[in-house]
Amino acid sequence: MNSIPSVNLKDFVSGTPEQKQQFVDAIGKAYQEIGFVALKGHFLDDALVEKLYREVKNFFNLPLEVKQKYEIPGIGGQRGYVSFGKESAKGKKEGDLKEFWHFGQYVEDNPELKKEYPDNVHVEELPEFNAVGKAAYKMLEKTAKYVLRALALHLDLEETYFDDFIHNGNSILRPIHYPPITEEPKEAVRAAAHGDINLITLLMGAHGRGLQVQNHKGEWIDAIAQPDELMINVGDMLSRHTNNKLKSTIHRVINPPKELWGTSRYSIPFFMHPISSMKLDVLESCIDEANPKAFEDITAGEFLKERLVELGLIKK
Repeated sequence: MNSIPSVNLKDFVSGTPEQKQQFVDAIGKAYQEIGFVALKGHFLDDALVEKLYREVKNFFNLPLEVKQKYEIPGIGGQRGYVSFGKESAKGKKEGDLKEFWHFGQYVEDNPELKKEYPDNVHVEELPEFNAVGKAAYKMLEKTAKYVLRALALHLDLEETYFDDFIHNGNSILRPIHYPPITEEPKEAVRAAAHGDINLITLLMGAHGRGLQVQNHKGEWIDAIAQPDELMINVGDMLSRHTNNKLKSTIHRVINPPKELWGTSRYSIPFFMHPISSMKLDVLESCIDEANPKAFEDITAGEFLKERLVELGLIKK
């Protein structure tokens, strides 16, 4: 597969039974073959997207000493600001050429879980920043819920199989700023080749060149969404849960050509995580003679901790 398939969520949410099934088949095939789709018909409207980008740019344009007030020690970067070059891909020494912010879950009806998650960080200098971030978080979470319902049907599970696992899940909305490149990077790229940790990732801002996906032949292909599309990919948790039936595809963000070094790039991924107690044990329906069980049993919380240690964001 040499391009990213495009699907429309409206076919699943409000289409005929035939359209709904076609959506399930198309997204299932794409995730088995390349692990990415471009999705139209999501729940983010243009006005909210515009507001979110405005607020995100306003934040990253603040002086560094102001941004650093919001870098919270001891929580592995799970909330608030993470400064330039702090995160590196698994197995890489060089920090990625990016700075970012984390909005986390707004826990409802579960005081115990509320204690488990760090609080969201409030930016005093920008009165609309937190409200706009929360509104976008909710719409992306709603979009992700329906994508997972379609995947549940593709996997011959009950349609709402994932619903209880993602309600109040440990999901993260991460606005990223890739600043202008001022000198020849030695080894670093904007985001080194990696797979995502979570169930699925919904990416805003893949409209220009930069994001590349590795297909099964090992070739890198450009993943460019239309302005009204989100790029959505499978993460390692879902790949593990399905015994690699659904593929967590390696992807990267390459540095632009030299003539574009002076420009910033923004992207805003939403990492859909389940609650930490979800068992990621391989689904029985994904095991057969040709595909024996490939992974040990583990919970989402244990897997996340393991990966954050590998990324250098928390200590063992």
